[in-house]
Amino acid sequence: MAALARWCFQRRKWVLVGWLALLVILGGAGRIAGSAYSDSLTLPGTGSTAALSLLRQAFPGHAGDQDTIVWRVSQGSVRDPAVRTRITAMLDRVAAAPAVASVTSPYSARGAAQVSRDDHIAYATVVFDAAGGSLATADVTRVVHLAEAARSPGVQVELGGQAVENALRPSVGISAGVGVVGAAVVLFLAFGSLLAMLLPLAVALAALISGLMTAGLLSHVVSIPSIGPTLGILIGLGVGIDYALFVVTRHRGNLKAGMSPREAAVRALNTSGRAVLFAGTTVCIALFGMLVLRIGFISGLGIAAAITVLFTMAAAVTLLPALLGFLGLRVLSRRERRRLAAGGFAPEGNSGRWARWAGFVQRHPLPLAAGAAVVMLALAIPVLSLRLGSSDAANDPASSTTHQAYELLAEGFGPGFNGPLQLVGTTGSRADMTAFTQLAGMLKAEPGIAAVSAPVAGQGAALISVIPTTSPEAAATSTLISELRDGVIPAAEGGTTMHVYVGGVTAVNGDFAAVIAHKLLIFIAVILGLGFLLLVLAFRSLLVPAVAAVMNLLAAAASFGVLVAVFQFGWGLHLLNLGQAGPVESFLPVLMLAVLFGLSMDYEVFLVSRIREEWALTGDNRQAVRTGQATTGRVIIAAATIMILVFSAFILSGQQITGEFGLGLAAAVLLDAFLLRTVLVPALMHLSGRANWWLPGWLDRILPHLSIEPAPEAPESIEPIGVTSGSLAPAPARR
Repeated sequence: MAALARWCFQRRKWVLVGWLALLVILGGAGRIAGSAYSDSLTLPGTGSTAALSLLRQAFPGHAGDQDTIVWRVSQGSVRDPAVRTRITAMLDRVAAAPAVASVTSPYSARGAAQVSRDDHIAYATVVFDAAGGSLATADVTRVVHLAEAARSPGVQVELGGQAVENALRPSVGISAGVGVVGAAVVLFLAFGSLLAMLLPLAVALAALISGLMTAGLLSHVVSIPSIGPTLGILIGLGVGIDYALFVVTRHRGNLKAGMSPREAAVRALNTSGRAVLFAGTTVCIALFGMLVLRIGFISGLGIAAAITVLFTMAAAVTLLPALLGFLGLRVLSRRERRRLAAGGFAPEGNSGRWARWAGFVQRHPLPLAAGAAVVMLALAIPVLSLRLGSSDAANDPASSTTHQAYELLAEGFGPGFNGPLQLVGTTGSRADMTAFTQLAGMLKAEPGIAAVSAPVAGQGAALISVIPTTSPEAAATSTLISELRDGVIPAAEGGTTMHVYVGGVTAVNGDFAAVIAHKLLIFIAVILGLGFLLLVLAFRSLLVPAVAAVMNLLAAAASFGVLVAVFQFGWGLHLLNLGQAGPVESFLPVLMLAVLFGLSMDYEVFLVSRIREEWALTGDNRQAVRTGQATTGRVIIAAATIMILVFSAFILSGQQITGEFGLGLAAAVLLDAFLLRTVLVPALMHLSGRANWWLPGWLDRILPHLSIEPAPEAPESIEPIGVTSGSLAPAPARR
């Protein structure tokens, strides 16, 4: 690491040119090739996937995404000649648009039922030639513009459906900008220097842009969902700024100790830079751990986020030392440079508020640990009521056309109309078709069902559309699907060769939630196991990694408790302007656990490695914990504050999914940094004493040695001051 840092510092112009060239090449390639993000969701072995497969074979016209164009008249009827002429002309233009397979108008015999009872609301069904996630955005937006052109005074026209929602998803640019501004303010307060403030921002933005462009190119080869870039921005900004902050803080500390800019940069990269690589690797391991779920949608999100983190690590160990070389001593404020010239600085950690707080924790470990644990457990209570699902268009911004279309359809045809179920059955014989027709009659008498369509025969299969009485995200709708699959359908299949599957977007979302819930414990076990093993290798301890695993679970449970309270119970949800109460997004727990695991490992490494370094020097656990906490507290809180601001800014996106992710991660980082790492972890380490560093001799001998901070190569490499990342080599003989 020292050699790389030295080379980047000395050849800083070439490094800067190389990064600029990389950005230009990636940008040019992205402009030529574009991106191919896909939101297709397949869940092998589930009823909804079987229904979709059967639909594609027997009903090619029904396999594509089905969206709706809805209109309402303020006076008169939707059947009035003027309204009919205007809307029919618009529907003809939509039918001729690219990617549109068919349009069913309410003014045709086939669509006669597509008018509300009061004649004020009607809709047309637009069937695209592919699933929503595979459609080109330009093709969908063309349909949107054609439909909106039919608006006139007294005639409201809106569009709904998955394809429309994907195409019109708002940019998170404003949220990202707010997060960057907040991070800049914290960095300036921490450093007191404009140039020092700009360093982490420049490194994070370079890594973020290159990572996003690479993910866009990779989407041609790997299936990456359209929300992948949003996730990459959210994680890349937070992690990128934090990693650069740790290195710049160490570099500034070295300068204050009297080192030359070159030596200070090399030492910073050879210590904190190694810790950044270790922490970043753990984040990538957690994100790539999402592949064990074997769900393409989830795997694509993990890959997109991991690419951004990889570029962040590369920028921190190459671009950052080059920029430090350009700035020299100007990375310090004028006041700090004058103070350095006048005689230097006192060693960090001997005085100040963090030293006083560390001493307070040392004197009162038991009550502080108990109090922190009670707070975390209390916040985690709502997680016991966690219900996974998918938010519907009712949670889109109130001004969006998808939300307006949802409300119009619910008003005119009932709340369940926005989430129809598709029952697809194999009908290889006349007896099967008769049984399927009888099933349609049985369904009309089932509670929770508002309407049932007449069976439509296809090539060896038949289709029934079922409208629930409740909205797509309602718990009652999930119960209805279970009752159909477990009771009604098996009874209809008895004595026949017919097999009936429940499909449709609502059923797909329900199956997705069930698959995630089934595999969630496996995923948690995998990432906790990997984290435990890495920390055992790093700290040569069993207790410290075990405590870290428990802390990760506590932070996750508490942050999920906050999510459930806000988004599922609806506590304060109206203040965030993020829709209505409903289930927590299905894929959110996996993503949050992966990211939270990585971020928690960051803080664990920076805190405990500094404690272990002091333990290796003194053999005094109390002093080691106190000194480690005092010297790392300020930078950990600054880094956490930046992440909280970045994540919280995404609550302003107006999209419930992004808002859930932003609030969940902001809460997790807040609790992890301000409660776990500054109170609970050091208090428990004080209570544990020398047991913190116990490792059976036989295990110590067979485990490989993982070193974050290298052994000193010369007397000058003894760390003078500053926040350190610790030496993870075996401790010397203890006193």
